[in-house]
Order: sequence, then structure tokens, then C-alpha cells
Amino acid sequence: MTPRILIIAGSDSGGGAGIQADIKTVTMLGGHAMTAITALTAQNTLGVTKVHPVPTDMVLAQIDAVVKDLGVDAVKIGMIGSARTALAVAERLGELPGVPVVFDPVMVATSGATLADEATIAAFERLMDRATVTTPNLPELEALGRDPQELVAAHGCAVLVKGGHGTGSQVTDRLYSADPEDPPHIEWSDPRIETEATHGTGCTLSSAIACGLAQEWDLPAAVTRARRFVRIAMREAPGIGRGHGPMGQQAVRLDLNTSFFEPMLNQVTVPAQDLAASERFYRLLGLRQVVRAAPRYARFETEGGATFSVATEGYAAPVVYFECGDLDVTVAYLQQQGVAFEQEPKDEPWGWREARLRDPAGNSIRLYQAGEMRRFPPWRVGDA
Repeated sequence: MTPRILIIAGSDSGGGAGIQADIKTVTMLGGHAMTAITALTAQNTLGVTKVHPVPTDMVLAQIDAVVKDLGVDAVKIGMIGSARTALAVAERLGELPGVPVVFDPVMVATSGATLADEATIAAFERLMDRATVTTPNLPELEALGRDPQELVAAHGCAVLVKGGHGTGSQVTDRLYSADPEDPPHIEWSDPRIETEATHGTGCTLSSAIACGLAQEWDLPAAVTRARRFVRIAMREAPGIGRGHGPMGQQAVRLDLNTSFFEPMLNQVTVPAQDLAASERFYRLLGLRQVVRAAPRYARFETEGGATFSVATEGYAAPVVYFECGDLDVTVAYLQQQGVAFEQEPKDEPWGWREARLRDPAGNSIRLYQAGEMRRFPPWRVGDA
């Protein structure tokens, strides 16, 4: 069933953040986005020039209309508009027991504009009481006035501290769990992407987490996929605007699986004898070359996001690659069904995690996970 995500947030006229980023993210992850708009903003990549909060009763009317007819599998909350709206939304969420809630405590836009006053920030306490996970960045965490463990203890929700505002070449996000059966602290760390296309990163991340929770993924798995989505969307940014530009959510097509048990066909490798000749041929066909490792390997990107490779070593016949939402879970399930593997899940030096098997006809099949390493490895061709 298509996951139904209710987004309670403000509108961004520039299309980079807010409701617009949320809708793009939910759509690309296979969900149905529904909205309760809390504020209208006049903004672009350079800043916010005007904010018009939507009356609280209108926000509630939007929520009620959605819940009564369409139903809700997860809720994402972003810019809330006012303290009164925050308190009223918290009360309404009490009528949705069991529905996961992702709360992104938006206070300041990427451009620096203030989007929540002190009274509204104080009302965030009630929203955190209803949340499954709260996702503050480092400045927002400071404004909330407590360390993550204290927030978990006070509100019973998990806290994901986003590290993008930190310094250094690595970005580290930390999840503090509210579930005693989970590790109390999980970290993800990746190289910082040097880009100005950071408008809407928090909105995108929280909406992607909501999609995962709506599909009954556990929280760490939902966060893992959401982070990959954000990073690829940043790399696919269209490069428009003169300030902090929008990301490219619309270009994240075949990089992330939305299901644990439905592998996605997005990569094929065929043998080659003359790498240079094969490179010329496939570029002539219109494929964009993204990896060159002469004289043995080249990878190309096709329209829509699938990749295609040629190799002069290690491939006697074509090999088909299916990317999995969770490779280890998929392999364990298949082994229980009697499927034999030539190689169990293994981290490869090129950044993919792979398992290898053959179909009944003897064709080589590889199940794997690569995330951004498939199209955006550090050795990606510079002019790709």
C-alpha cells in the first residue's frame, strides 16, 4: 500500500524547502504527500522577505480533512507558524495513536531568517511529547536548551542531532534512542559535500524518515536511507538561484530502494576486450561516463539514473545487479527459502556491499547496496 504522509509545515515560494521539498521527497520515495500548510512565506535562495502564518483553525481543518478521508501512516512536522498552532497540533496528534511522528523543529531558515519566536519554541515541548523522533540541527539543539539525552528522557522521543552545521571535512549525525531495546547512541559519518545547494536539507531528511517509518522500517534503517537520499539530492542540485540553492530531489530515481524485499534493477556489467573502443561506442550512444579506470573498467550513467559498466577483467559474461533496501535482510530471507549464494554480503573496496549468486540458467546475479557510491564515487569523472 502506498504510504500516506501528512506534512504539517510552511510553504516556500522558492521551492527549495518547506512543503515543496517535502512533497518532492515523499513522491520520489513512493509515498502520497498530504499537507496542512501552517504559513506562507515569500522567499528565494537569498532569504525570506515575508511570513504570513495560517490561522490555527485553518491548519486544524486541513488535518481533519485528510485524516477523515485519506488516512495517515506517518506525520512530518516542520515550520509550525505560531505557538497556538503548535499546541493545537500537539493536541490533534493525540487523536492518532500509533502513527509515527517526525518533528523537525524549524527555527531559522538556511538564509538566516527567523521562522519561530520564543513562544513558539517553548511550545515545541508539547510537540516533542507526541513525536517518535525529533531532528534538530546543532543551533536548534542549543535553542532547545537541553542535551539530547535530557530531551529523550523528558519527552520519550528519539532525538537525531544533525551535524551539518559543524566544522571539519566529515558530517556526523547522531541518533539518541528512546527504545531501551535499541543501542542508546548510533552515529553516521560521511565526507562533507562542498556545495551551496543546502536549502531544504532538514525538510528533506525529516520527510524521508517519515516515509521509512510509514513503511514500517525501524528508525535506524529509516534514518540511513533518508541520509542517502539527502546526499544524492545535494549532488544532483540543479544549480539555480544566487544563494543557498535548492536540491535535486527529482533526480534521485534509482539510487535508493523503497522496499527491503523488492530488489531494484539499476546496474549491468558486460565484458569488453578494448576498453577505449567500448568507451567511445557507449558515449556515442549517449551514455554519460562517470567512472574511468583504464585499461580495465568504465561505468556510464543512463537517462533515469541506471548505470551500465564494461570490464576487461573479471567478467566472462554479463552480470546483472539488483540493489536491495537492506542487503543483509534480503540475503537472510532468501537463504531461509533455500537459495544458495556464492558469496555472502561483503564490503567491496569500491564502496559497494555485495552478495553473489546464480539463477537456474547459470547467469551471474549480484545483490548489493551502493547508495551514492554507484553514481557519485570519489573517483567520479570530473567532467561527467
